[in-house]
Amino acid sequence: MNAQNGYNIEDLTVGQSASVSKTITDADIVLFSGVSTDTNAVHLNEEFAKTTMFGGRIAHGMLSAGLISAVLGNRLPGPGTIYLGQTLKFKAPVRPGDTVTATATVKEIIVEKKRAVLETVCTVNGKPVIEGEATMLCTSGKD
Repeated sequence: MNAQNGYNIEDLTVGQSASVSKTITDADIVLFSGVSTDTNAVHLNEEFAKTTMFGGRIAHGMLSAGLISAVLGNRLPGPGTIYLGQTLKFKAPVRPGDTVTATATVKEIIVEKKRAVLETVCTVNGKPVIEGEATMLCTSGKD
């Protein structure tokens, strides 16, 4: 892997994985609300959020899912790759102060199409909060 091109499709192996972790702050939630325009009170208003099934504020699911993009774009397959698709299943809420770890693991490699399929998961304290699968268009050392 290099800083500009990440892993070439020929360099990937099934089972290879990488992770990124981040503690979700109140500022992250407020900034994500502004960027996404999702101002749902369950994310921003503690008094309202206490009346919901969550019993308090939660982070936007897509904020945590964004960490998957960080793994894919920065680590595995890395720079130069293009996101083609992503499935997501939201399993549990993420709260302000939680540390989310996003992990991507190579599941399938389709060399002739320069595609890699990766299992993606976000966890908090080892418990899955998001599960899914990503398809990436990778670079090739033969180009």
